[in-house]
Amino acid sequence: MQANMHEAKSKLSQLVERAEAGEEVVIAKSGKPVVKLVPFKTEKKRIFGQFKGQVHTTEDFDSKEVNEDIADMFGL
Repeated sequence: MQANMHEAKSKLSQLVERAEAGEEVVIAKSGKPVVKLVPFKTEKKRIFGQFKGQVHTTEDFDSKEVNEDIADMFGL
């Protein structure tokens, strides 16, 4: 749905509810879309070490030798 600036000022609560319900709400100024009202998503808290013991690398993972095929792909 698209609402003009005046409508957005007077019906902000209803527009927020519609956006929270998943509807796309666009606010226009002089008939031209300027902002989109979207629900705020909280980021999940990171848990450091959650994959400890599950990720394994080879012995030469951090060696200084460069694989020529890969170097060529990157233009090195």
